[in-house]
Amino acid sequence: MSIRTMKNAEKVSERSISTAVFKTFDIEYIIVAGGGGAGSGGSSEQMGNGGAGGYRSSVSGESSGGGASAETPFIGVRGAQYSVVVGAGGAAGSNGSLSKFGNVTCQGGGRGANSRSGSGAVGGSGGGGGDAGSGAAGTANEGYAGTNGTTNNPNSWQDGGRGGGAGGLGGTNGPGGNAFGGAGVASSITGSSVTRATGGADGTGAGTANFGEGGGSNNTAGGAGFQAAGGSGVVIIRVPTPIVPTFSAGVTQTSTVVGDKTAYTITATSTGSESVSF
Repeated sequence: MSIRTMKNAEKVSERSISTAVFKTFDIEYIIVAGGGGAGSGGSSEQMGNGGAGGYRSSVSGESSGGGASAETPFIGVRGAQYSVVVGAGGAAGSNGSLSKFGNVTCQGGGRGANSRSGSGAVGGSGGGGGDAGSGAAGTANEGYAGTNGTTNNPNSWQDGGRGGGAGGLGGTNGPGGNAFGGAGVASSITGSSVTRATGGADGTGAGTANFGEGGGSNNTAGGAGFQAAGGSGVVIIRVPTPIVPTFSAGVTQTSTVVGDKTAYTITATSTGSESVSF
């Protein structure tokens, strides 16, 4: 074999190796479903608060919801197309909607109880019970349960249970509605630490958009956040920067370079059939 032929063969080999390196690749993700709405029906402080949307993560060293460790990164394939859905927050009295990327799905947060003796709804994180009702369970590896409500007739106060969060149970009720909703989970997938998926509590009002927070009630007559809605979810994927995804027309997203990777934050999908391809 001549020297020129050998050099040409080496170049072909290098190109083949480069192509093979990115034929499959890791996709790190944070998936958060829509938060559940506070319960609707009676006096606001007597209804349950909404649970946070389910939370799943594959970022090494971080946590998924419900006390679970990070999952195995999603294996992407060049030329493949994957479905993506960002879940809406639930209106007062309703669960949040699921979020998904590919075959990884998170359940919407559970609504708070709709009556004083009612129970919260099961969800990614569970909704709180009415003041005489029970909190609901969260989904394994996504979120925690909501808490029971509390009634104390001699002191003339009643409190609906707090919504569960991705990172902890709803707080314990007490006079004045000073207990917090369940804690969220922090992630630095976009380069800085952000906490998402906290549970609803008295006075917290509507959940923040794209944070998957549970909706709160408000025990001050006419106050903002009276039996409020949950916040919408979010899907964040992070891939090696040379891998540039293509999103369908109904996807709203932004991108951030983090070292040698790029994080894509998907904040809305206009239909249930949106996608991303690589």
